[in-house]
Amino acid sequence: MHQSSSEPWYTKGLGKGGCGCLKRYSELDMTRSHDSFSYWVDEKSPVGPDQATAIKRLARISLVRRIMKKWSVTQNLTFKEQLEGGIRYFDLRVSSKPGEIGQEIYFIHGLFGITVWDGLKEINTFLEQHPKEVIFLDFNHFYAMGDSHHHFLINRIRSAFESKLCAVECVEYVTLQYMWEKKHQVLIFYHHPLHEEYPFLWPGNKMPAPWANTTNVHKLLQFLETTLEERSRYGTFHVSQAILTPRVKTIARHLIRGLKNTLVHRNLPMILNWVKEQKPGVMGVNIITSDFVELVDFAATVIALNDLLLEEDESTSKS
Repeated sequence: MHQSSSEPWYTKGLGKGGCGCLKRYSELDMTRSHDSFSYWVDEKSPVGPDQATAIKRLARISLVRRIMKKWSVTQNLTFKEQLEGGIRYFDLRVSSKPGEIGQEIYFIHGLFGITVWDGLKEINTFLEQHPKEVIFLDFNHFYAMGDSHHHFLINRIRSAFESKLCAVECVEYVTLQYMWEKKHQVLIFYHHPLHEEYPFLWPGNKMPAPWANTTNVHKLLQFLETTLEERSRYGTFHVSQAILTPRVKTIARHLIRGLKNTLVHRNLPMILNWVKEQKPGVMGVNIITSDFVELVDFAATVIALNDLLLEEDESTSKS
């Protein structure tokens, strides 16, 4: 597993020569883990409020919760292990626990995960050890949360990262050099109207992430191509969600096998080949999402695409 040094690994080489660190984040390539926190979900806890009533009833049976876990888990690595492996963008779904006293917020994907506070502390420990690293945290689904829960969570975020938080700015201003000069390390995307009350919460529309919602890898790759062609040239980042989504009948047919053995293992090589053919830049890929990021050399493959930017700069400077 790669341990980061003073130079950010996900922008390998871009800090050299003073040129790469001026590249906009909207032009760089980064890897995003899908449902990043789901490496641990509690099959003994109640089913989360993100599930339909019928599922909640069925899940009173412990066997059903064990099966749910097979389909809820999309990552094997902890936050620390993902960071060490080159992941710099985390996809986060959160919820309160209905009936629990207090306002504690948990990660959730069908079943409850660890507390958000524990996850934030783990990420901050990594940032303390690597002051030139920059991460994106995308809070995009909220369940069983009123305004008081949101304010509680936002204060947790502020307490965890403090001056590392980057205030909302024009997307085109955000480069490695900008982040280093400001001593910022964290961008928070918050898909809720309350983002307007906090200067360090970036609105969700700055991070569009079109979703193919298919089990068919060929349809997925066509969707990724189409949405890249439609990508906005300026003013936003862009997520390519290179993930397959099981249907109810998919789960019913492969109940015990789970997500990894049913959809991910056999299709990830084809998805990785698509990634290798991509280019970074204004109209290229920007952030690419994957399940089980450790199964293939996913992060390293995405990061290597940034070399194309350096080669482009070198050829331009010589001509």
